[in-house]
Formats: sequence, C-alpha cells, structure tokens
Amino acid sequence: MNNEIVESFSQMVREKSIDKDVLVDIIQNIFGLMVKKKFGEKAKYDIVVNMDKGDIEIFLERTIVENVTDPATEISIDEVNEKGNPDELEVGEDYVEKLELKDFGRRLVNLARQNLNQKIRELEKELIYREYNQMIGEIVVGDIYQVRRNDVLINHNKNELVLPRDEQIPYEKYKKGETIRAIVKEVRKTGSGPLIIVSRADNLFLRRLFEIEIPEIYDGIIEIKGIAREPGERAKVAVESQDARIDAVGACVGMKGVRIHAIVRELNNENIDVVNYTEDPTLYIQRALAPAKIKQVEVDEEAKKATVSADSDQVSLIVGRNGVNIRLAMKLTGYEIDVLREEKAFEE
Repeated sequence: MNNEIVESFSQMVREKSIDKDVLVDIIQNIFGLMVKKKFGEKAKYDIVVNMDKGDIEIFLERTIVENVTDPATEISIDEVNEKGNPDELEVGEDYVEKLELKDFGRRLVNLARQNLNQKIRELEKELIYREYNQMIGEIVVGDIYQVRRNDVLINHNKNELVLPRDEQIPYEKYKKGETIRAIVKEVRKTGSGPLIIVSRADNLFLRRLFEIEIPEIYDGIIEIKGIAREPGERAKVAVESQDARIDAVGACVGMKGVRIHAIVRELNNENIDVVNYTEDPTLYIQRALAPAKIKQVEVDEEAKKATVSADSDQVSLIVGRNGVNIRLAMKLTGYEIDVLREEKAFEE
C-alpha cells in the first residue's frame, strides 16, 4: 500500500503541479490518525514520507519501563529484549520501533485508504475550482457531450462545464459531439464539486471574439469603448483607434467584411454594428442609431436624455425590428432616447 499511495500522490504532483509539501502533510495526518487509533492519543510517533523513493515509514517512540502502565507511551524491558535490543537499551531510555502496515490490521489500513481517497478527491476538486476561477472571463473550447432541456454539458480537459439556457444564444442549436466556444462566467463551490458556468450570451464573449479576430484590438491599438447586445439578434460595438493612421471601424470589419463575418458566424448570424466612439454625445447618439439618418439631436446631459428628430421614413430604422435598434443605442450611449417624427413635404 505504501508504494501505491506515494505513486498516486507523485502522479498528482506531476500532472496537477501540486505542492509536494501539501501532499506529504496529508499522508502524515492520515497515518498519524491510524497510529493514534491503535496506540492511543498520547502516542509519540514520527512518519517519514519519501516521495522520490515512493516509501512511507512509521516510527513509534516509547519509554522503556519495568512494568507497563500506559501501552501508548511505555514498553517493558522484557519486550524490548525479545525484539532483539541491538543497542542494549536500558530502563528509562526511549525505544524507537519501526511499524509495518500489517501491524495495524486490515480494518485500520482500509480506513486509512478510504480517508486518503477522500482527501485526494477533495484536493482535486479544490484544484479544479482554482484553475477555472483564474480563467473567469476567458474563452474555452470544449465538446458537447449532453444536451438537456435547460442546459448543455460540455467536456473541457475532462472537466464538466455547464452552459445554462439563459447563457445560450437564443435559437442556437446544439448537437452532441460538436465543438463549442464559450467564456467562463462563474465558478461556484458545491457539495459535489465545483460548478463551472460558461456563457455565449455575455457581452464579454463578444469582446473576447473581437480580440481573437482583430489583432489591433488584442494589441491595444484599437480599444472597445462599449458593447450593447441582444444575443442572437443584434449587437452594437463602439471602438476607438489609438493611432490616427488606423481606421477603427475599417480594421474591425476587415477586407470585404472577412473579420466581422467570422464573429457573426460564431454568434449564430447575430448582426453586429461597429461604430466609432466619440465623447460628443450628439454625434455618438447619431452613430449609435445607424443605419438610420437623423436630422437633429437635442441632448440633456444632466438628465441623460436625448430627443431625436428624423423623417417619418427613417423612424422604422431608428426603432428597428421589435425596437432592438433604439434599445441597443440607449444601452451603448447611456441616454434615454425619444423620437420625433417629421413628415416630408408632399413635393419631396
């Protein structure tokens, strides 16, 4: 059992990059508990774990006496002599005895094995929790292994990730065996282990996709100033170039739209409007309401309200299908927007 235990722990050190000292402490505590169960709470003992050799040694220290009154801390001189007494120890001296696992009996050894297995499982759960907690906000790529009514289960590096319904892109179809990308949104501790929740509907997922597809954003030359999104329907992204020579919107769209199309495909054909950011609220609101043409914008910066005037044939574009365009413009700019419809002259 010694070699089995140390080998399983050594494997965890190699694969999971766990601190050796943590594992040695666990082994010492488990075997210390076993010694106390057999010899009592007062027992003096030492447990030496050699991870490199794959060995565990248990030593029990007792005082040599004529007549034993406490077997946990004392041993008779007669018993010491029976064991050989090569060092010619006498009454009053300490006798250190190396214990073998078989000395503890099958029941105690099995109990130790169960405790060790439980500790290993707890340690693995803690490691998974820490690993994914550090990955919050990052994209992971996994394989769908189960599609359920309210969520999708994803296999990522042999760990289970959960994509809940409210983190899915509406009307997106998922099939078992397909590869899927999502961001790690939240990691919760539960009784059965860490619950890793991923998302495809979060704004941060769209931001990360922009960073992947557009090198200028990843390098910090172009900055994403704001994102407003209704997953699966439409999104508006405000960008600003830190280099006057680079057109932020042009770089994001790419030659013949190749860059933005890659993101649109990943998001189940979600329409994405990329607009140039500006600190001028009037101009920003005009850009946010694209593709509609605006005649006039009146802004109340204190109340964060804006009134937009446009020809009647532009109102439907301002509002968008089911009001999505104006809702996203309000989210992006932070302004509440009212629309005034102006009728065109008959001659026009």
